[in-house]
Order: sequence, then C-alpha cells, then structure tokens
Amino acid sequence: MQLLRIFGVGLCISFLGTLPLGTLNVAAMQIAVTDGVNPALGFSLGALLVEICYVRLSLVAMDWVSKQKKLFRFLEWFTLVIIVALAVSSFIAAAHPLGEGKNVILSNSMPRFFLGITMSAVNPVQIPFWFGWSTVLFTKQILQPRSDHYNAYILGIGCGTFIGNAVFIFGGRMMVNSLNANQHVLNYVIGGVFAVTALIQFWRMMRKKNIPEPMQEMDKRATTD
Repeated sequence: MQLLRIFGVGLCISFLGTLPLGTLNVAAMQIAVTDGVNPALGFSLGALLVEICYVRLSLVAMDWVSKQKKLFRFLEWFTLVIIVALAVSSFIAAAHPLGEGKNVILSNSMPRFFLGITMSAVNPVQIPFWFGWSTVLFTKQILQPRSDHYNAYILGIGCGTFIGNAVFIFGGRMMVNSLNANQHVLNYVIGGVFAVTALIQFWRMMRKKNIPEPMQEMDKRATTD
C-alpha cells in the first residue's frame, strides 16, 4: 500500500508538472502535427527516459547535484538558444506556401526517440524541479532511501510524464482536425508559444545570477508547512 501511494504521488506530480506549456510537451505536439502520433510518442519516450535518469541521480547524489551551478547555468543558456531556434523554425514552417512546411529542427532525419533524449538532456529545468520535490517527500517521510521506494517513485514519474505528453500529442492532432488540417495556423500558435517560453526563460535567467539551492529552499518550505 505504501509503494502504491509513492507511485501515485510520483504520477500526480509528474502529470501536473507536464501540463504547463513547455519546450518538450509543445515539441511533442508539433511532431504529432507534422510527422504523426508514433514519432511523437517515440520523442516522449526518449524525453521521459532522460527525466527518470535525472530523478534517479537526484535521489542518490543530492549533494553533488546541488553543487553543479555552473553546469546548470550553461544548460540554461543552451536551452534558451534551442527554444529560440524552435520558435523561428515554427514561424518559417507556418509561412511555407499551403502550410506544408515543417519545423526543420523537429522534423529532421534523427530518430524521434533520440531527438527526445537529446532535447531532454539539455533541459535543466527538470533537475531542480525534481530535486526540490524529492527533498520535500523525504522531509515529509513519504519517500525513504530504499530501492523499492525509488523504483515505485520513478515508475510513477514515468507514467505521469507519458500521460501528460499524450494530452499534448493527441490534443494537437485534434486541433489540426478542428482547423481543417490548416497546419500553418497551428505552427504560428506553436511558434508563439516557443517565443513566449524563450522570453520567460530569459527573464528568469536575468532575474537570478545563480541556480538556487533546491534542497535548502525546499527544506525552508517544509519546515514552515
């Protein structure tokens, strides 16, 4: 029963964390629109594989992860460049005659599974996110340093992320159908989402000079609850 609870907690946190518009879920939606559902699902599987690896790393090496500020800072800038490139590519695809254009970054020759792995690997947002949540669960004694707890937690996270991405994948296909297959309209929308995401990320990066200490921050929150 306890393992089921941990599984459910991981699933809920992951699912709800996937729903806000972000680089990976919007990319999965655009791949579903331009290339089909199966490539988009492959992209999502690759992305969640990296995510659960990051979660596992944060569970067993919290002290090491919390000290990698320069690495996270570099990945933030690298991710910003990718988001801007995705926005530009989406607008170019939308401007293609008859709306037949594709995002050259997401619709390249790389297998979508490996594309998901690559884009997820350079996305640093998920690291402090799961680092913080795991710390809270340890503090609340919901999660304990045991292999069976880790496995149930990670399995729940994987399921939650996949379900959340599926919402965007199948939702994107439904939007195209409702727009009478006018993919260029959706490409403009997706390009706008990427552009806004880039602006938000840039604002956050300018607002803080360093990655915060997730463990310390979450410890403070936990003690005030």
